[in-house]
Amino acid sequence: MKIKYANKLNKLPPYIFSYFNKLKLEAYKKNLDVIDLSMGNPDIPPPENVIYRLCDTVLHHPRTHRYPQAKGMPKFRNTISEWFNNRFGIKLDPETEILVLVGSKEGEAHLCSAFLNSGDTVLVPDPGYPVYYNGVILAGGRVERIPLLEKNDYLPELEKIPEKIARKSKIMFLNYPNNPTGAIVKDKNFFKDVVKFAKKYNIIIVHDSAYSEITFDGYIAPSFLEVDGAKDVGVEFYSFSKTFSMPGWRVGFVVGNKDIIKYLEKFKSFVDYGVATFIQLACTLALKEGKNYIENIKLIYQKRRDKFVKELNKIGWQVNNVPKASMYLWLKIPEKFQSMGSLKFCEMILEKTGIVIVPGIGFGKYGEGYIRAALVTHINRFHDAAIRLKDILKMK
Repeated sequence: MKIKYANKLNKLPPYIFSYFNKLKLEAYKKNLDVIDLSMGNPDIPPPENVIYRLCDTVLHHPRTHRYPQAKGMPKFRNTISEWFNNRFGIKLDPETEILVLVGSKEGEAHLCSAFLNSGDTVLVPDPGYPVYYNGVILAGGRVERIPLLEKNDYLPELEKIPEKIARKSKIMFLNYPNNPTGAIVKDKNFFKDVVKFAKKYNIIIVHDSAYSEITFDGYIAPSFLEVDGAKDVGVEFYSFSKTFSMPGWRVGFVVGNKDIIKYLEKFKSFVDYGVATFIQLACTLALKEGKNYIENIKLIYQKRRDKFVKELNKIGWQVNNVPKASMYLWLKIPEKFQSMGSLKFCEMILEKTGIVIVPGIGFGKYGEGYIRAALVTHINRFHDAAIRLKDILKMK
């Protein structure tokens, strides 16, 4: 029997993290001392009191092992509403404007399937988080790339999107603080422009705010929903993966426009059962009591950022854009290696040094010429990484 898969899978590029995971495993087999800076996979444990709450609930409350409430239990949604109001000064209706997700990645892919018909156009930032592109393709949509360029501080130039494309676009993805570039929205004027653009062309705005709490140097990330009219046109996604170091727990939420939430909830009801009740209860505690934890991990990532930037500059790999948010460094490949392309450059780095970094091309064609390094290892390892990279920079 010959098994045939869906044609749309052929339209997807190789998943860059899976590819480098295979190379990483091969490096381990060769007994290389691997320094893994590839995925944004926090190495810091979640809050201790939240872990204890999870364990206690699992052990002593057997009803929490049953099917959960798919849209999120009321207690959790009420807490999200309180947290959002305290953090951004925005009031949300827990019943209609909040939806709990099995991770924001899954939620964004589900949103594409809930709203796109075959051939619908979506504006996707490039470079950008792969699920924006992949979710559109899997839903049968058509991707229109929006260049994010260093000279524009990695913000899209809305005025340069052709009228013809804007008029036929149904969704636009945005992500600030940005993955992979670490770019930020310096003030709310950009979001105001986005709202005007969305209303003019009847476009749904999907703002991914997974890194809203991982900020440095006094910078505080705004919510897209803080801008007048934003709730009329869009939604905002949040993740516990980064804020509370829970990538394996698979929990996030989306807030905003009640009609978008309603139809996303309808789609989800057919394809998943939601987040386990014991996880929802633990995450409720994280939101209620997690302020000190968040401040602590911000300091940890900031120290790692400062350490790696200092070490890279010391060996001659100049870091021109020190990020004020996220857990990444977005680095231009040294000039003498530019002709290699980012994929071959990262393959060489791994083979010769055991350092795993991700090529910019994995985030879109406008990411070529750059690499992304995640700040997800002990601070001392960044010195080790720089020592190894120094030898690479000496190569002819």
